[in-house]
Amino acid sequence: MTQSDDTEGDDLVPLSAINAYLYCDRRAALRHLDALHVHNEHTRQGDIGHRRADKMGVERRPGVRTERGLWIVSQRLRLYGRADLVEFHKRSKLTGDRRAKGAVPYPVEYKRGRSRRWNNDDVQLCAQALCLEEMLGEPVPAGAVYHALSRKRREVPFSDILRAETEAAIAGLHALLASHAVPPAVLKPRCRGCSLRGHCLPEAFAHPRRAEALARDLFSAHYSDPQP
Repeated sequence: MTQSDDTEGDDLVPLSAINAYLYCDRRAALRHLDALHVHNEHTRQGDIGHRRADKMGVERRPGVRTERGLWIVSQRLRLYGRADLVEFHKRSKLTGDRRAKGAVPYPVEYKRGRSRRWNNDDVQLCAQALCLEEMLGEPVPAGAVYHALSRKRREVPFSDILRAETEAAIAGLHALLASHAVPPAVLKPRCRGCSLRGHCLPEAFAHPRRAEALARDLFSAHYSDPQP
């Protein structure tokens, strides 16, 4: 999922921010409140994968229409973004009823690595489904996450539990951004691969004495008298 700087309103939030928020609320605040974005090996590889997925276009094969780089939005949830890929499966083929009309949307999100322990990818994908349902007026029962490292799809049913978790995450994200406050740093195992680690400084704030010393050094450097 990618997005551009152009939005339909100042309060619209990119869908990718949900994933960042669930991964680490401080990271989400640094990126979307302080406009801090730093690349590392993981983000560069992810960007390459998304550039491949985001080539806009339509493909057709029997029973399925595939749209890449599809812009989606939800005015209710105040979200926007561009879906990597959305498949539209003919309802008549899925049900076996030739009289069935329309198509069933099936969003597919591309991710760089293997399946992870936490479900922030599933929540982001479910948010895409909520956008599609609002836009198209059609139910979206499931989607998939494509893991580039294993080259496998993992199907994600959009259960009531996942939908409720997604709505809660979106509400939490909006509340965070509306507060205009960056949460304090908390050192976690997932900090190891974060591209913002050098700016976030979780190690410094993990120990109160170290944090106090850092604050004193920064204060002294900022307010010390200039040398003649």
